[in-house]
Amino acid sequence: MSDGGAERASRTAVVVCQGRAVADGRIAVGRFADPAALPLLREDEKALVRLVRAGSPPRGWQARFAYEMVRASGEIVVPRTVAIDEAVRGGPRGQTVILGAGLDGRAWRMPELAGAPVFEVDQPASQHDKRRRAAALGERQPTYVPVDFGRDSLGDALAAAGHRASTPTTWVWEGVIPYLTPAQVAATVAAVAILSAPGSRLVANYQSASAAARIGLLTSRIFAGVAWRSSMWAREPWRSTWTPAAMGELLLAHGFTVRSDDDLLTVARGLPMTPRQLGSLRTGRVTVADR
Repeated sequence: MSDGGAERASRTAVVVCQGRAVADGRIAVGRFADPAALPLLREDEKALVRLVRAGSPPRGWQARFAYEMVRASGEIVVPRTVAIDEAVRGGPRGQTVILGAGLDGRAWRMPELAGAPVFEVDQPASQHDKRRRAAALGERQPTYVPVDFGRDSLGDALAAAGHRASTPTTWVWEGVIPYLTPAQVAATVAAVAILSAPGSRLVANYQSASAAARIGLLTSRIFAGVAWRSSMWAREPWRSTWTPAAMGELLLAHGFTVRSDDDLLTVARGLPMTPRQLGSLRTGRVTVADR
């Protein structure tokens, strides 16, 4: 019998987690590691990771498409993860909130987060799936905060879970903004600002607009739609891109001061790795803003 919650959970989160598992110990060694990624995957998902790590592409174009997606994910997530982790290390240590957490492993792999509350916010189906998977990582677990953003108040949900709005918070918002409309992004920033005491930090990953990115995404949707009856792009389409200026203006309007805003290609070129996903890295960005 299939798990209805798992079927509604984010497929993008699985591909990103597979990418981190592929990269662990292989890409940017010494700067990137994620031993929590593989335990969060199911056996069939692990099998694809092993193929990519071995450099053994499968036969058949559908299987090869899945293989190439995970391989590319491994190259893209490394600079993104490194940039976000460094910003988290420089932020307040009192409490951390991970928005749209998916299969994030920071609560387990970052010693800087030990000893202080870590709240993971996500839609209920994805969080139900995550909790089942995370049992493999032992008793140390984050505080899970299921939020249906169409119905629930982020502030109320976090307060009920033990978040203290009077204490500085480090907010991590990774791999989510492209899937939200501009209005949803603005509403989330406004909600975060209300919950951010002075000294808080928001670390957000977003996509900048480019013709190459639009063409690449359209091509991927077409192939994915043929490869899978229900592709993750059909269920989780991109809804917004931002210029650094527009993102900076939004953050400033809600009391945040941007400390840095870097594209992932620049980050990757500063790591011991050979960037190959140039278009995706060039348009991916991480902004760090303090309040």
